[in-house]
Amino acid sequence: MQTFTSLAAGALALTLAAAAAATPAPAVPVTAALDGERLGLYDGSQFRYGDGRCDGCAPGQALWYFQQEGLALPHQPSRTGAPALPDLVWLGAPQLVPQARLAPSGQALHAAGAAPLPMRLAPKIASNRSYFDASTLDFFRQRDVRVRGTLREQSGQPVFEARTIWPRDYTIDAAALRPQPLSPSDSLTAFVRRENGGARSSYATRLVWERQPGAVRDWAGKAVLAIMLNGAQGDDDEAYGGHFAVATGRLGQRGEWADWMVNNFYNLDSYSEKGIIAAMVPMDNYLMDLNSGQQYYRPSTMLVAVLRDARTAQAYQSRIQATFRRFYRHEFSYRHAAANCAGISMDVFKALGWHVPEQGPTSRLKAIGAYGYKAAKDLSLASGRKAYDYFTEEQTRLYPAVAFAALGQDLLTLLDSPAPGRPLSAYEQQLQADVEALVLVRIPQVPSSRAFGSAPVFSIDEYLARAPQDESQWQIVPVPPRPFPAELREGTAAAAETSLPIPAPISGLLLGIAGAGFGWHWRRRKKNGVRVN
Repeated sequence: MQTFTSLAAGALALTLAAAAAATPAPAVPVTAALDGERLGLYDGSQFRYGDGRCDGCAPGQALWYFQQEGLALPHQPSRTGAPALPDLVWLGAPQLVPQARLAPSGQALHAAGAAPLPMRLAPKIASNRSYFDASTLDFFRQRDVRVRGTLREQSGQPVFEARTIWPRDYTIDAAALRPQPLSPSDSLTAFVRRENGGARSSYATRLVWERQPGAVRDWAGKAVLAIMLNGAQGDDDEAYGGHFAVATGRLGQRGEWADWMVNNFYNLDSYSEKGIIAAMVPMDNYLMDLNSGQQYYRPSTMLVAVLRDARTAQAYQSRIQATFRRFYRHEFSYRHAAANCAGISMDVFKALGWHVPEQGPTSRLKAIGAYGYKAAKDLSLASGRKAYDYFTEEQTRLYPAVAFAALGQDLLTLLDSPAPGRPLSAYEQQLQADVEALVLVRIPQVPSSRAFGSAPVFSIDEYLARAPQDESQWQIVPVPPRPFPAELREGTAAAAETSLPIPAPISGLLLGIAGAGFGWHWRRRKKNGVRVN
């Protein structure tokens, strides 16, 4: 026979169970975009969330591009002696769901012990030719995700509007890596080209160099300097060259890298069909934004230098922030040959003292022929000048793939066996001393309604072989111009860059031809007794 105590205990248990069943489970956790987060090398607590309409919170030239866009803005100017904070970081959205799973329908987020959170996708930009589809949902449903977006209300209920979805299994697991150095037959160039750029491959990491083989790797919190190469698009014949960027940050406890800061240069003077704006941006936005994320339209390769001292990454980040300030002010403009994503980034490394061996221009002789052909074909001296510039620009500044391979190879050379007699700058000596390991990361393209991309080209010949011979058959997305307001120009920003339509060598050649013709004509007339005044 049960005692009163046991009966009471049983009743209490039933009551608690009923109460638990009646109490709704908490919703999937949603946090503010900067709470407990890092922005590259910086702590999120050093910033506040805002947009480009704030008054005086950042240089007006920069804010003009982000009127309706979510930004991380520094609380106050940097302290003397402390690393300078960015003027702004483009976040895009004010909230984060740090960890969840997508429902089979893709219309809710699930987390253990939490009630489902309804979810919808951020709208597709009208000019963007592809978007998230059933194959994208299938890709993300296989893993935990981190979602950046905005908590909104729909029919009186909260709904999370997702702008960026990041796969949480994209980590650099130091303990799981096994040394796999590169060889002459398995170079960085070969790695980039393998499997057509890896668009359909699995995510993979490869340890190509480490300072202390066999030692326990404790990389959590270590600073990094990462070189990013994005491949060729599969549906844009003007985008076979790929894209290039440099990132800084720190590895997470499990090797996470979604919060690294990417320094992303694009043309400010036109509207991107995918909504891309040149900016410092978190890695999850850079790769996985539903409209502008690089991984939605091409594969990527990244070389990560794990650092024993953050100074090497901080030096780059500080210098590139100053470059962005000048860029927003239009002290220089984006130019596809002379100042593109690769060239701007390489110039910063050069200014710091990293003197990567140059490869020279493609061909100055071919440049003259290309100038004449394009100028005549398009009836445009400017078109001829553009072709000329492509053939005469230093290749490590022109091609993202060449820049990537040159930086990686020179870094390996500096770490293993610098060329005898090569004087090393202070920054090159820092690289030698600070790099603890080098990791190659292959990042496949996210499946979507877009065609799969491929490896980027390494030369003009590769580009011409890949593009349709009939230029009228090229797939191109026309983009409208974005004129910069005259009232925002100030100081040196008011001096517009000009490029003479006829390059100096061709001008000299034309003058030489004209001079020879005049001389022949003068001698002929003199021979015939014609007076020449």
